[in-house]
Amino acid sequence: MTLQDQLNDDLKTAMRSQDTLTKDTIRLMRAAIKNAEIEKRNELSEEAVIEVLSKMAKQYRDSITTYTDNGREDLAKKEKDELEVLIRYLPAQLSESELKDLISKSIAQTGAIGMQDRGKVMALVMPQVKGRADGSVINSIVGELLS
Repeated sequence: MTLQDQLNDDLKTAMRSQDTLTKDTIRLMRAAIKNAEIEKRNELSEEAVIEVLSKMAKQYRDSITTYTDNGREDLAKKEKDELEVLIRYLPAQLSESELKDLISKSIAQTGAIGMQDRGKVMALVMPQVKGRADGSVINSIVGELLS
């Protein structure tokens, strides 16, 4: 079963059980996927769907930070709840220790010796963790290991 099929099935289930949070969040996810399909002018692969959902997760995290910084806990809570629904459909996230191991191997592979080589390491790591880790977390770990 593809991710899009699962979204459709879960939408039906949420509608039957009157779970408005899940229903509304899945509709937002399906709309984002549909917009990406329209933009590319063909159906998205499973990997491309995960990429769209990962971008949505990043937007949710940014919104949560902004709302929290501006004292809008009500809006931040709504975004957190929607993010929890979205995360159900993303691949399992890598732990910090797994990321450090992967990044250390990438540093050794590229021969990186300082902060000037951050781009080389990021270019090697990002395709390997696509959808399974947040780019800002990876960036901070790379900076920590290179300094």
